[in-house]
Amino acid sequence: MTSSLTAERVRRDIEVVAHAGLGLDDFFAETVDSLRRAVPVDAACIGTFDPNTVMLTSARKYGDLLGQDHKDPQWGLLEYGQVEPSSYRELVAQKRDAVGLNLLTRGRTQQSERMTQLMIPEYCFHDEARVVLRDGDRVWAGIALFRSGAGCRPFTEDEIDFLGSLSQTLAHGVRIGLLSTVVAEQRPSITSGPAVLIIDRNNEIVQMSAGSQERIDDLAAGPNSAAAANPIYGLIGAARRYGAGETQVPPRLRVRGRSGMWLVINASPLSSADGRPGEVVVTIEEARPPEIIPLVVEAFGLTARERDVTQMVLQNVATKDIAATLHVSAYTVQDHLKSIFDKAGVRSRRELIARVYFDQYAQRLNDPLTPSGSYASAE
Repeated sequence: MTSSLTAERVRRDIEVVAHAGLGLDDFFAETVDSLRRAVPVDAACIGTFDPNTVMLTSARKYGDLLGQDHKDPQWGLLEYGQVEPSSYRELVAQKRDAVGLNLLTRGRTQQSERMTQLMIPEYCFHDEARVVLRDGDRVWAGIALFRSGAGCRPFTEDEIDFLGSLSQTLAHGVRIGLLSTVVAEQRPSITSGPAVLIIDRNNEIVQMSAGSQERIDDLAAGPNSAAAANPIYGLIGAARRYGAGETQVPPRLRVRGRSGMWLVINASPLSSADGRPGEVVVTIEEARPPEIIPLVVEAFGLTARERDVTQMVLQNVATKDIAATLHVSAYTVQDHLKSIFDKAGVRSRRELIARVYFDQYAQRLNDPLTPSGSYASAE
């Protein structure tokens, strides 16, 4: 790693950027530029996650990876289709914020199938550092940094410790970036109703319902985006493991599309008579409000009591009734509301409701909900 003075300057720069209210594209670009001053790398890839499932929702690439997305499906299948100590899900389970692959394997990086099947032969990357962006018990994103060449200098313990020390600050920037843009302008309409994809045992999309390509295209993140379908292949890999009984929870994720619409994507394995991995069905549909509200509220960084107050505000409960329910004074509720408004970047209850629901739901707040939580007009 470069000098401690440079490292501290980078740390301060990242703290400023993380609190600047930038959108994800700008925040990640600034982050990579800053990190490279302290930890030189040849390429970087940043993936955002659904904090409930640690499934990939988008990816952005920098350096030697920029513009290379032909192997993204293979990455998703390797990352989520097997157990590997350096996978993001394993790092989260082990509560590790950063690792260097060379350090983790004691110089035997060939133990990683991700490296031997993809990173070394396709990109000549011989060492990788990973950082999990964690805020509390929620993980919002992960950063992978790469060094090229068989004789490249491996990441050192000091570099890994430095990267890990930035985890919470970087996670804060992701939370802000996720919610930085409320869709106000007119966006192209997306076909209503769920999109259904059938993926064969060779991991090729062989059938799709009408409007599916629009849904897939809506998953593209930005100018440095990986392939739009990248999150889908992570789900396919996870679905294979679920079908084999290796995991107990069907893979799913929540993601905000480029159109501003929140989507839920599910993947389920279809049974195969010969016992081999069979087809997988993937559905992409508009998220129901109950699925998105917890994610948005978590992204504000609210305390447990502030989340309780917010939930009642969304139900149009009056301040005095919130106070009675929580057994506190109305003044205390007002203090909570002030803190909530500051964290959400709003000035009133009405603005808070619009902020939580975004344009996707705000114009339909008076529409009836079905028992499932969907708007009746959307079914």
